[in-house]
Amino acid sequence: MPGSGLPNPGWGPLSGLPGNPLIWVLIISELLVFAAFFGVFAWQRVLDPEGFLAGQRHLEPLLGGLNTLVLLTSGLAAAMAVTQSQCPPHALRERRIRQWLALAAVLGVAFCLIKAVEYHLEFFTGPLPDSGNFFTFYIGLTGFHAAHVIFGLCLLGVAIWRPRADTVETVCAFWHMVDLIWVLLYPLLYLVR
Repeated sequence: MPGSGLPNPGWGPLSGLPGNPLIWVLIISELLVFAAFFGVFAWQRVLDPEGFLAGQRHLEPLLGGLNTLVLLTSGLAAAMAVTQSQCPPHALRERRIRQWLALAAVLGVAFCLIKAVEYHLEFFTGPLPDSGNFFTFYIGLTGFHAAHVIFGLCLLGVAIWRPRADTVETVCAFWHMVDLIWVLLYPLLYLVR
């Protein structure tokens, strides 16, 4: 503890990761939760392959693919902000960090808007097929992911406000986790037959 005279216990293997080690505790716990959801989804798909296939046919894979490109580009902008935050201080450094983070955030908002359009097309423009549990999982998984996107957007706002290197690294580590989850969700929900 700082100021207590006690040695810092360290974070073990988390100490060498970028950003605050606590974000890695959060990231690991979130990845475990999503892994559990993916496992239950796969189990239910095995029990009802026809229902899941019928539900999957109702989705818009092009919009899901577009969202994948948008979110990966947002992740690239976040990575550029981290790279900029590690440069020696100069007059434009803070401004460039903020610009990259703002681009990441704008693309994150675009992801949410595209997802909203997709939900509208899927649920309000025609009857849903009898898909068993597919749409329960679809809404649960994509909704839970969207909640992480919104939380990540809030974190990006904090980093834009205070673009210190440790803050930028911490926030962008979480944002990359959001990218990773979508890269796993997209083929699982839209492509794997």
